[in-house]
Amino acid sequence: MMWRKRIFFLCALVSIFALNAWSQEAADSQAVRPSGVAGPVRKAKAVTAKDTEDADVESTPARKTKTSKSTHAASHRKRAKAKETEEAIPGPTEFTPEGIPKVSAASVIVVDANSGKILYEKNADQIRPAASTQKLLTALIVAESGFLDRAVTVQPVDSMCDPVKLNIKAGDTYQRIDLLRALLVKSPNDVARCLARDNAGSVEAFAEVMNRRALQLGAVHSHFVNPNGLPVPGQYSSARDLSLIARVAYANPTIRSITCLPQLVFRYANGRTRELENTNKLLRRLPYCNGLKTGYTEAAGKCLIASGTRPGKDIIVVVLGDSSARVWRDASALLNWGLVM
Repeated sequence: MMWRKRIFFLCALVSIFALNAWSQEAADSQAVRPSGVAGPVRKAKAVTAKDTEDADVESTPARKTKTSKSTHAASHRKRAKAKETEEAIPGPTEFTPEGIPKVSAASVIVVDANSGKILYEKNADQIRPAASTQKLLTALIVAESGFLDRAVTVQPVDSMCDPVKLNIKAGDTYQRIDLLRALLVKSPNDVARCLARDNAGSVEAFAEVMNRRALQLGAVHSHFVNPNGLPVPGQYSSARDLSLIARVAYANPTIRSITCLPQLVFRYANGRTRELENTNKLLRRLPYCNGLKTGYTEAAGKCLIASGTRPGKDIIVVVLGDSSARVWRDASALLNWGLVM
């Protein structure tokens, strides 16, 4: 009699575990997705050999064999998970005698997004590469040009960039708004080139548009050569200039509605869907953070334009030339300080 009861108990446990696993699988398949997209969503894969957390990096050689690629990806997942766990634990923040958080970034500025008042600055006029934070200007120009429901056909020249791509294919057609969302959330370089060419006819012509718009905004110490921030001679900006661009971008309702998204489901022209996770980790760590744009190259270091809001106050923080270990901590400390001061 006892063995029958034990067998019944074991069967019940197996059934419970099976039901829990099925429920979790069903929940996972219902990720945030646009209307009309059903079924499981393929998660965005890290495609860089440098840093799986950020989509704004310089080119690295691609892996050739299937075995090495699989092993490499598994190794990155383990490192990324360990890194995320480590960074999720905030370290102690040191303060100046005036109560301002001490940061390790090379260049910093904190401004009131509404009034433009400068709350704190450190080497704010230092000329530096901006990496993919300059995609915020690219997005602003596209958003201000309007007709976001207009179709864009991808051209072969759009894919002439490395390493981070959404892998949109020549001949495929998308709405501008869909490409704009992908640009601001995941920061793919091919999408930036596609939007730039669609807007001005070529990447070179779009760079001229970027420079004119930057001057109009008062960003007089910047010069842009491409729409994605990949390293090229003669391209630079400063924390102050980027804060001027960020204030106008923050006031744009289209950009504001996108940069606050922790994740996004992108539908390719062939119907396949892919979940894109926002490269801005602060969106998942700070309830008051609502944007704006990350950036990284070896020359620029870790860069972040972060925005945050509390009743009656909106703050923008620009952090340039920081390290992977400190960029999130520095930006969050400055954002919190700016919002409560």
